Amino acid sequence: MPRSGAKAVDAARPGSRPEDSCSGGVLTDRQRIDKWLWHARVVRTRPDAASLATSGRVRVNGSRIKAAGHGVRTADVVTVALDGRVRVLKICAFVERRGSAEAARNLYEELTGSNRPDAAPK
Repeated sequence: MPRSGAKAVDAARPGSRPEDSCSGGVLTDRQRIDKWLWHARVVRTRPDAASLATSGRVRVNGSRIKAAGHGVRTADVVTVALDGRVRVLKICAFVERRGSAEAARNLYEELTGSNRPDAAPK
């Protein structure tokens, strides 16, 4: 037997916004860090992205995160320590589904590496 008033309680849940349902439930201004790392092809699998986030090897805007569900927004700077090197990435966009490597390169701007003019070889 369905509870009466269940819809009213769900609709009044804190943090829910009516305009979120208009876009099919997908927010374009925020995404989980594990999903973004996977979509941006920083790691091969989503479980790898989640374990990377919970291991403390990911920082968002300089603060170490401990949860795979930590939300990130565009213009956030993500620092990832992976495979003996550190990558600093500025988030430019989000996607709903994981795409090709070429599409993944449009999700971020690399702030480290040899392509920067101020990066000198050591």
